[in-house]
Amino acid sequence: MPCTSPFALSFLLTLNCISIVSTLAGCRQAQPDTRAADEETIRSLDAEWSKTAGEHNLDGTVAFYADNAVLLPPDEPAATNQAAIRASWAAALGAFETVSWEVTKVEVARSGDLAYLTGKWRGTLKNAGGVAVPVTGKLVEVWGRQPDGKWKCVADTYNSDAPAAGAAQDAKQ
Repeated sequence: MPCTSPFALSFLLTLNCISIVSTLAGCRQAQPDTRAADEETIRSLDAEWSKTAGEHNLDGTVAFYADNAVLLPPDEPAATNQAAIRASWAAALGAFETVSWEVTKVEVARSGDLAYLTGKWRGTLKNAGGVAVPVTGKLVEVWGRQPDGKWKCVADTYNSDAPAAGAAQDAKQ
């Protein structure tokens, strides 16, 4: 005769609930690791960005930034909105005859929503005498996955490899 006591039924019901919860918890799939694919995407986007800037395409260059991005250019205040980022790039593209950069390292967060990269840039500046002056430097960019799934730059900074003007004078003395 089957056991029909209230205690036995409650016990069996509890065991069934625990079994169902355990099964459901075990069935939850881990998020796939997309870091390698994300790294390649960011490298590709950054190469496209460098090409766009090298073509002096201001609209295209600024389009790589997220709406809430910040640009930290050397010797200028932080550009914390699209208009300020655009103005900074307009000045930079006006000063350079050529400009390009390349990625040296990309790290994507395990969460898949942020990444940073480091790189080096090079260009030629236009001087008053019409002579092109070669310059080089380094950069750091932080990329964020946007709500639509696309990657955009959310923070960007760069500077020159040349010593600061004061440091160059101090070294000569």
